[in-house]
Amino acid sequence: MAVKDTELPYLRRCVELAAEALEAGDEPFGSVLVGADGVVLAEDHNRVASGDRTRHPEFELARWSAARMTPEERAAATVYTSGEHCPMCAAAHAWVGLGRIVYVASSEQLASWLTEWGVPAPPVRTLPVHDVAPGVVVEGPVPELAEEARALHRRFHRGEG
Repeated sequence: MAVKDTELPYLRRCVELAAEALEAGDEPFGSVLVGADGVVLAEDHNRVASGDRTRHPEFELARWSAARMTPEERAAATVYTSGEHCPMCAAAHAWVGLGRIVYVASSEQLASWLTEWGVPAPPVRTLPVHDVAPGVVVEGPVPELAEEARALHRRFHRGEG
C-alpha cells in the first residue's frame, strides 16, 4: 500500500510537531496516531531535551495506545511520523501491536544528513523498521515533505532552533 494524498495532512502535522519540538529546544521529530476511521487519536513530539532519551513521540504513542486501545484497534491504526522509527520505537510499536507506519524521512536519509553535517553517530545504530519489526507494514519516505524535515534537522544541529 502506498501513501495516499489523503494521508498528507497527517504527515504535514508530523512536520509541524517536529517544528514545535525544535522551537522547544528539542530534536525535531513529531508523530500522529490515527485510528482506522481516520480520526486523530493522539499526537506528540520529541521530549528528549528533558534528559530522558526514551521520550520519543513514537514510543509515547505506543504507550498511549497500549493503555487506551484494544488489540484490534491498535492493529487497525496507523502511526504517521516525521522520521522513520528508531530501533527502540520500532520494537515498542511491534510489541503493542500497532498497525502501519508512514514516515516522511527514512533512517537512512537522516543518517546521511548527519554524516554530511559532521554530527557524531548516535549511541544506537540506525536501522530500518523492517530490521527490528519485520511484520510491520511501513511506507515512506515521502519526497514532497522530506526537504522540510531535513531543514528542521539542519537547524537543530547547527544550533538554530
